[in-house]
Amino acid sequence: MTMWIFGYGSLIWKVDFPFEQRLVGRIKGYVRRFWQGSEDHRGVPGKPGRVVTLALSESNTEEDSEVWGVAYEIPGELEESVSEHLDYREKGGYEKARVTFYPLSDSVSPFDLDIYIGSKDNPFYLGPASIKDIAIQIYSSEGPSGHNVEYLFQLAAAMRSIAPGVHDKHLFELEAEVKKLCSANCHHL
Repeated sequence: MTMWIFGYGSLIWKVDFPFEQRLVGRIKGYVRRFWQGSEDHRGVPGKPGRVVTLALSESNTEEDSEVWGVAYEIPGELEESVSEHLDYREKGGYEKARVTFYPLSDSVSPFDLDIYIGSKDNPFYLGPASIKDIAIQIYSSEGPSGHNVEYLFQLAAAMRSIAPGVHDKHLFELEAEVKKLCSANCHHL
């Protein structure tokens, strides 16, 4: 069985592992939310940044219950080392799960793959907050992997690039709110 990994956050734009191919597509039944704390990448202990995780969708509409991203096929001989690398990279409260991936291309049938999800019961889960409160936390957070604003802006740009017709309301509203906060102060990012 071939190993596939789904990226819906920084794994879309910060790929630091070898892969055979990548496919743009979506998973169903979830929404992408900035509800996961990051003290190891985009924040520090006691002052976490916010990064994305997946939450089960409570909506009946398809648009509000799917997450677009990228699936990566991992070469067979590298599956163990890539898995170990990603387990370490996603150590801040994320666990592996299996879901069905629906490729953008109709020439490829849906298939199961692995994703990393920060569940509600992990110690870094911050949960829901208003867009304004999340924006303020992102604006004021920085960690070993860089400023939290960079993470948000990179993810929004990546989503516009891979899925230009898809509107991720939470992501793009948050991006607009952070842009308001840093209209004069984020020129260095």
